[in-house]
Amino acid sequence: MKMIMDEIRAEYVKELLKEGKRKGDRGFDSYREVSIKNNILKNAEGSCLASIGKSKVLAGVKIDLMEPFSDRPEEGVLMVNSELMPLAYYSYSAGPPTPESIELARVVDRGIRAANVLEMQGLKFGDKVLGVFVDFYVLDNDGNLTDTATLAVMNALSNLSIPEFNAELNAFEREKRNRKMEVKNRVTTSTFCKINGKILLDCDVEEENAGSGSLTIGVADGGFICSTQKSGSASFSKKEVMDCVDIAMKKHEELVRHIKIEG
Repeated sequence: MKMIMDEIRAEYVKELLKEGKRKGDRGFDSYREVSIKNNILKNAEGSCLASIGKSKVLAGVKIDLMEPFSDRPEEGVLMVNSELMPLAYYSYSAGPPTPESIELARVVDRGIRAANVLEMQGLKFGDKVLGVFVDFYVLDNDGNLTDTATLAVMNALSNLSIPEFNAELNAFEREKRNRKMEVKNRVTTSTFCKINGKILLDCDVEEENAGSGSLTIGVADGGFICSTQKSGSASFSKKEVMDCVDIAMKKHEELVRHIKIEG
């Protein structure tokens, strides 16, 4: 029944587009309402619940020590993982990571890593280095999880506090968080879906189901493109890609206002 309803709603989306309209009378290049709630997990070193429309993603960051990579012995390690909670969408189920969740984590990770968001040099503690472990959880899927997750992760990292390191115990004292980690860059993503030749920004899940593919563009401070990802079978012409880039650049200035450093 759900799949039949998806098809019916997808056809409704397509019929609206034939008339040059979009659900909710939203512009083709406009976002739904964005909501950010930082530092909501007391046991995480940084956390954020981000929403775009009805999509909700919870991100949490944990700090720990780990063995350095052999080719980067003085550099800290950043890892990003995602989980699609079964309660978030009818097609999600418990179990090992799915290709969808792996792709989502990699797209979010790629922009943050390419833009060097965190200063990872010189984070050595004895014979180990600092590990920054980011986990984000999709709590409710109403489309455009990539942009929602990027905002959640960026806010969690922007409010990341490093616990005090006790050299005698060779461990962190979790209750003593004495400094913020330096954020060198802010990254946002803008995701576009193609539906019957029309390109829409920030699609809800019904619009995504009507589409044939998507293009995500990551933008860092200074107007630098730091990541791209095309998913699905849709093709994008050079002009369409450049138009999306122009919009993503403008939307970066809008979205970056939602990346907040709390006192």
